[in-house]
Amino acid sequence: MPPLPAHRAEPAREPSPIHALDPRLKLAVTVIYMVSCLMVATAPQLILAGCFAIIAIALSRTSPSKLLRQLRPVVLFLVVTSLFNLFFVHTGGVLLVAGPVTIHAGGLSAAVLYTLRFLFLLLMGSLLMITTPPVALTDAAERLLAPLERIGVPISQGMLVLSIALHFVPTLSRDARAVANAQIARGAQLEGGGFRDRIRAFIPLAVPLFSAAVRHADNLARAMDARCYTGGSGRTHYHELRFRAQRDGIAALALLGYLALLIALR
Repeated sequence: MPPLPAHRAEPAREPSPIHALDPRLKLAVTVIYMVSCLMVATAPQLILAGCFAIIAIALSRTSPSKLLRQLRPVVLFLVVTSLFNLFFVHTGGVLLVAGPVTIHAGGLSAAVLYTLRFLFLLLMGSLLMITTPPVALTDAAERLLAPLERIGVPISQGMLVLSIALHFVPTLSRDARAVANAQIARGAQLEGGGFRDRIRAFIPLAVPLFSAAVRHADNLARAMDARCYTGGSGRTHYHELRFRAQRDGIAALALLGYLALLIALR
């Protein structure tokens, strides 16, 4: 019998430059960029902000379709914002008159400006969530906000609660699907009907789901107590965050250059 061909494991995909950045730097850069987007007021600034976002997306090797799927829940907000500015801003020359609808040059520019800058802002936020694990993100936020603990703000406990909540989202989602399938198997009508019917159908789901959440919380508390978890100051981390000058320094300099150009174009 001829020997079976050896299975060749696919080489692990190297992380992109954006994935490899320090989570603290990524969080700080994203927050600063999002704030800067709110200050964009001219076309050159808008082009600069768009180029910064496009370069970050390209370096992250993230599929644009994946990013757009992340933005699907806020598409309605972007459309409403665009239409509101387009039809209700009456500055500049008249571009189009169609019955009671009048579109001015100021309305068109405001629609483009506000819609695109909110789009860039949301794209960078989605990119941060895609390229950074939730645990690394909460660790980065804890390190950046650590000085607030000196004035009594419980940053460590708050970040621990946030990390646990992020970990339990898939678990509660599976529990919700299991409860919904069980109720449907028993003949419950969970879809269709009016508003009152939907509220009544939600009650059989809410009670067992809340019970499951309490059970998970109790099990987690017992596990943490069995491991003598105390938390607070002095708690160590499994993954230590390290700032690398060659890699993270370039990203910091890129942000400073972007802010300098943004101010110069103003």
